[in-house]
Amino acid sequence: MKIAGHIIRTTFLALFVATAGFAAPGLAQSSKGSAKDALTPAQREAVEAIVGDVIREHPEIVLDAIRTLQERQQAQEQQTNRAAFARYQDEIEHDPTSPVAGNPDGDVTVVEFFDYRCTYCKKVFPSIVTLLASDKNVRYVFKEFPILSPESEIGARAALAVWQHAPDLYFAFHSHLMALRGDLTKARVLSLADGLGIDPGSIEADMGSEKFSEVIRRNHVLADALGIRGTPGFVINGKIVPGAIGLDELRRMIAAARKG
Repeated sequence: MKIAGHIIRTTFLALFVATAGFAAPGLAQSSKGSAKDALTPAQREAVEAIVGDVIREHPEIVLDAIRTLQERQQAQEQQTNRAAFARYQDEIEHDPTSPVAGNPDGDVTVVEFFDYRCTYCKKVFPSIVTLLASDKNVRYVFKEFPILSPESEIGARAALAVWQHAPDLYFAFHSHLMALRGDLTKARVLSLADGLGIDPGSIEADMGSEKFSEVIRRNHVLADALGIRGTPGFVINGKIVPGAIGLDELRRMIAAARKG
C-alpha cells in the first residue's frame, strides 16, 4: 500500500505540474526541466501534503489505481501471449514429439504443459479423463514440462520414450504416472512400463537421449514465450490459461473455440 501511495502521489504531482501553469504562475514546467524540477522544495512539499490528504480521505483511489494497473498489465500480457501463440502455433499444437490423446483429428486442440510431480496437475487429470471420454472430438496435446524436481524429468523422459516406442499406450502410461504417489524413481517408471507390456529395456535405453533433452528444452522455451511459469498451463484456441481449471471451464472454453 505504501508503494501504491507513492505512485499515486507521484502521479498527482505530475498532473499538478502539468496544469500548474493555468493555476499558479511560475509553477509551469519548463521545456527543459522535469516534473520534479518544476517545483521548489516548498511547493513540492505543499503538493505532496495535499495529495496525502486526498489519499487518506479517499483510499479507494489507491485500490482503483492498483486495479487499473493490473488490468493494463494483464491486457499487455495477453497481447504478448497471443502474438507468441500465432508465431509458434504449429509447434505448440502439431509437434510430432508431443504426445497426443483423444481424437487425433479433433476439431479443437487442447494443449497442456504439466509436471508429473505437480499436485494440481494430478487434481486436474480426472477432469481430463472425463472430458476425453465424453467429447470424442477433442484433440489433446501433452507438453512434458518438468520444472519441480529431478524426479519430474525422470517421468517426462520415460513418457517421451513410451510415446516413441508404444504411442498407443502413452495415455495409459501417463495415467499411471498421474496416479502415482510417493517417489518417482527410474525403477518405478520402468516397472509401470513393464506392467503395460512395454519393454522396459528400450525405455531405459532411450531415457537419457539427447533428443529428449531437446524436446524438454524446447517445451520450456514455448512455455516462457506463452507466459506459462508453472504447471499446469493450458492453451485452447490461442487462449493461454495458467493454473488449474475444472471440467466445466474446459468445456466452456472448448465450446467457445468451436464457435470461433
